[in-house]
Amino acid sequence: MTVKERYESAKEIYSRMGVDAEKAIEAAKKIPVSMHCWQGDDVIGFDQRGALSGGIQTTGNYPGKAGTPEELMADMDKVLTLVPGKTKLNLHASYAIFKDGEFADRDALESGHFSRWAEFAKKRNMGIDFNPTMFSHPMVKDNLTLSSPDPEVRAFWIRHCQACIRISQYFAEETGQPCVMNIWIPDGYKDIPADRLTPRKRFMESLDEILSIPYDKEKVLVCLESKVFGIGMESYTTGSSEFTINYAASRGILPLMDNGHYHPTEVVSDKISSMLLFFDKIALHVTRPVRWDSDHVVLFDDETREIAKEIVRNDAADRVMIGLDFFDASINRIAAWTVGMRSFRKALLYALLTPNEKLKQLQEEGRLTEVMMIQEEMKTYPFGDVWDYFCENCGVPVREDWYRDVKDYEAEVLSKRN
Repeated sequence: MTVKERYESAKEIYSRMGVDAEKAIEAAKKIPVSMHCWQGDDVIGFDQRGALSGGIQTTGNYPGKAGTPEELMADMDKVLTLVPGKTKLNLHASYAIFKDGEFADRDALESGHFSRWAEFAKKRNMGIDFNPTMFSHPMVKDNLTLSSPDPEVRAFWIRHCQACIRISQYFAEETGQPCVMNIWIPDGYKDIPADRLTPRKRFMESLDEILSIPYDKEKVLVCLESKVFGIGMESYTTGSSEFTINYAASRGILPLMDNGHYHPTEVVSDKISSMLLFFDKIALHVTRPVRWDSDHVVLFDDETREIAKEIVRNDAADRVMIGLDFFDASINRIAAWTVGMRSFRKALLYALLTPNEKLKQLQEEGRLTEVMMIQEEMKTYPFGDVWDYFCENCGVPVREDWYRDVKDYEAEVLSKRN
């Protein structure tokens, strides 16, 4: 049977459960997912050289890493030919592109340092999301930035974040799409602190100063990301979940939840509905934590599917800003990107093919046995046939065919890099 014939059969099976597969496919095409640039070069960027620091770490040394803007853009273009649906570009400030002999430190960055990224995105009809880079820099002192007791350190990072707001507005105006600008800091302490309040007070005051500059809040969606612990801050994290949620709610910005930034038994999928009750919009960094914030490649696993279900079943596709965040240097980076991007898009389509309204009604009526039964039976519905048709319909390879393209690209391009 052809892909189309298998799809027609699957479409009929889903229709018996009240699910419109055509409608699901059209919706899945339009939900934007932000593709993070840092998978392509192991979070190195272009403004510093040396090992990562400030709570960031990659493992592995698979050959073919992008080392220049041209290589990174070429790798992204390859991934875009393999991934269906609407994609945005997610940049860190450390990916500024300087002309020969030019350099600006992070507190002096300007939109011109990102003009090539704006052109890249516009040619591909992509929006851009952005992140201040608060790690791997000499001004991260004692693992502290915006909460540092040193006023010069705080002032440097305040200027950096303000510069990033201005650059974010530039991206929004160039692409015609809002820019999600996410602030995450590595601040914390390795061992039990003597004072938890004062660093958080300094962080709050720094954020207030950052947000004091004028910017268009329709164009720039400022987010604040929490973390439970990390490398070098195992005992105390300044930007905890309680801090970031309360700050975002009180200042009218977005909270950002990274599903690797919580205790191992916490799940972001359970938090989304609560957050939607109190925020007009929220943001996500979708990753795959393995026992801690390990940033493994996103897979089509239980939690990824549950996150997508919560977005879809709550009709929140326009309220949840979705970005991916993983980096694996131990495997082919193009394949890592492709698996992660396809996996989350697959999860969105799977959620759209779930009889959500029927299940909600059954729950309201107390028919919980039927809820469980249908949820289990849906797992063996012919989802793969709809996914294959979705990929074919979007002009990208079906099933594992995409990996042949990756291997060819590795032989022709990646293997020739230093």
